[in-house]
Amino acid sequence: MLRSRYEAVIVGGGHNGLVAAAYLARAGRRVLVLERLGHVGGLAVSARAFPGVDARLSRYSYLVSLLPSKIVSDLGLKVALRRRRYASYTPVGDTGLLVDNGDAARTAASFARVTGGTGELEAWRRFYGMTADVAERVAPTLLEPLADRAAMRDLVGEEAWRDLFERPIGEVVDERFADDTVRGVVLTDALIGTFTDPSDPGLLANRCLLYHVIGDGTGDWNVPVGGMGAVSGALADAARAAGAEILTGAEVLAVDPSGEVAFRDAGGEHTVTGERILANVPPAVLARLLGDAEPVPEGAQLKVNMVLSRLPRLRDPGVDPAAAFSGTFHINEGRDQLARAYAEASAGRIPSLPPAEVYCHSLTDPSILGPEPRRAGAHTMTLFGLHMPARLFREDPAGAREAALRATLASMNGVLAEPVEDCLLRAPGGGLCLEAKTPVDLEDEAGLPGGHIFHRDLSWPYGEPGLWGVETGLERVLLCGAGARRGGGVSGIPGHNAAMALLT
Repeated sequence: MLRSRYEAVIVGGGHNGLVAAAYLARAGRRVLVLERLGHVGGLAVSARAFPGVDARLSRYSYLVSLLPSKIVSDLGLKVALRRRRYASYTPVGDTGLLVDNGDAARTAASFARVTGGTGELEAWRRFYGMTADVAERVAPTLLEPLADRAAMRDLVGEEAWRDLFERPIGEVVDERFADDTVRGVVLTDALIGTFTDPSDPGLLANRCLLYHVIGDGTGDWNVPVGGMGAVSGALADAARAAGAEILTGAEVLAVDPSGEVAFRDAGGEHTVTGERILANVPPAVLARLLGDAEPVPEGAQLKVNMVLSRLPRLRDPGVDPAAAFSGTFHINEGRDQLARAYAEASAGRIPSLPPAEVYCHSLTDPSILGPEPRRAGAHTMTLFGLHMPARLFREDPAGAREAALRATLASMNGVLAEPVEDCLLRAPGGGLCLEAKTPVDLEDEAGLPGGHIFHRDLSWPYGEPGLWGVETGLERVLLCGAGARRGGGVSGIPGHNAAMALLT
């Protein structure tokens, strides 16, 4: 039996809502989580996407960087994150740029082969030395009340402030690096899920880069053992163990600033009251629930999930495909290629050579494959395509999705020694193990306005001192999802901060 009143009603059972629920319940608060779907986790879920194929794909979000170790420790989460040996591989003609976290000499030799000298590697080390220092300094502040702009500037130092917070990252990269391929590898972290020109003075790309390099003080992008669903599952277990009530199949219909929440489930329509309401939904959805309106953001990515019968062959005989695909495999993401794709998408056209990146979760964590596909040498492959804004898919969603997928696979095949289609596994019914998700698909399937994976444009990790970055202007309503300040990615940070805003 549901109570009629709770100290906290959490709208949305994504990973941030579960973090908030766990912290609040552990502190003795009465907590109710209302989730529209039949499962918790939001986009941090695992799924058997292809009937008859025993592979648990991280269908939407797929890697973990921003989740603080403190949250894992505080909540006693039974989740394992594995560091990837190889950071990235970028094909260049019949060779490629390999960044090997475990072999500095091999990385240096690869830079020399691709760029013709040592200058780019030295510039790379200087740049990422700076971002590593910023990560170590800034990451702890993400779980504290906001610092103001001046305090953040003092914290990171003049050089980092100038090049990461004040100047367009596109200009900084062009100044620091000379090689087009190296420039592109750096800039992709400024464009993942973000549709912008990295030289735009609005600095949206800078904010995106910042969140991609500061995760947990290291910036490492790690593989969740068991898939993303293992992360959400551990959080749900922690919340329930602490006493939180989690109701799935419960669609919230309206939120009143007084604390009343109306929702519908299989038993009909109901209302509950919370002393505080924590909204683990995009700001545009919260506005609708409150009876207001907020501009819909625009997502800009193509997500392709695949299961392979084997790894594709590379043009580069000196690199094992298992090394190339276990890190981030960059596809036509040079500086000039990124700029051309952005210009084409801005003009309303699917890019002629879509930039993308792929990686194979199963190379680091074979457990996501069942015994039979594992014995047969199968692998999962995740592709994330850039500069695919929602506007391209509005008029003809299915046709545009097919065109975008076709162009993206052609782009990928152009850097391989064989078509990736030749390596796709077939399900027992005969269909290829391949699915594509556009921003419009995310809007329709997951309720993300505009298909924006960060819920809205990322914000700077500083603001009004003393606040937690979750405030909405309504005393009883807090934002605890990715759209909060310091939100975005699989982090749990907004959930933690919303809980702390209630408890401190």
